[in-house]
Amino acid sequence: MTLLSVKNLRVTFDTEAGVVEAVRGVSFSLGRERLGIVGESGSGKTQTGRSVLRLIRPPGRIEADAMTFDGIDLMKASERDMRALRGPRIAMVMQDPKYSLNPVMRVGEQLMEGLRQRDGMGKKEAHAKAIEALAAVQIRDPERVMDAWPHELSGGMGQRVMIAMMLIPNPDLLIADEPTSALDVTVQAEVLSILDNLVRTRGMGLIFISHDLRLVSRFCDRVLVMFKGKVVEELPARDLMKAQHPYTQGLLNCLPRIGGPREPLPALDRNAAWAN
Repeated sequence: MTLLSVKNLRVTFDTEAGVVEAVRGVSFSLGRERLGIVGESGSGKTQTGRSVLRLIRPPGRIEADAMTFDGIDLMKASERDMRALRGPRIAMVMQDPKYSLNPVMRVGEQLMEGLRQRDGMGKKEAHAKAIEALAAVQIRDPERVMDAWPHELSGGMGQRVMIAMMLIPNPDLLIADEPTSALDVTVQAEVLSILDNLVRTRGMGLIFISHDLRLVSRFCDRVLVMFKGKVVEELPARDLMKAQHPYTQGLLNCLPRIGGPREPLPALDRNAAWAN
């Protein structure tokens, strides 16, 4: 069953130097699976994810031949309709919790805010729901974390809080933008295990945005490779290391290998024709 369908998505920004095309003709579909989007910084990964939630603001513009979520036309939906979708049905975990969590609100207040304002829950019920969400992302002492300020959390703890916050409404689609980029290997594995379990137990669709090709090849079901705003290759994640496109091969060749030759890593040779 197709949960999300995107056809010919384009994202542009008006600048003093002219129009910048951040996303150019991207098309893909997503079921209740794990879809990885990889590429260099500036390749359009994050803008693609934000476009699904219609979070591109002027001077940015979103255009698409079609963008539908569970039968809902996202391009024709009103802002009121989109507010009803954001959170309860489509959630996004931003890249860095330091910039996503409100520094002047305790963690518990932020977790309960949506429950109380959107769902009309009482304080006691919202508190219990927030505790349950923190426990679901394997936070050992949720009561202490509820009372903490964001700056008192480690990077891994902050990322788990963000995931818990996005999962409280039990969305059908989660967009995770580099959710493990600032984490050490042990915490990274724990966060991935949490996301994997949520996809399997809740039947959620997941868009996993990353620059870590090895990680995506192990964790995701399918992969889109983006270059300068375009998808240059789409393939099963298990076949990523056998990719055929020169750009994907170039990204793979730049990865350090344990036991490999002690020489400088090759520079990525970009061909302008790949973006056409």
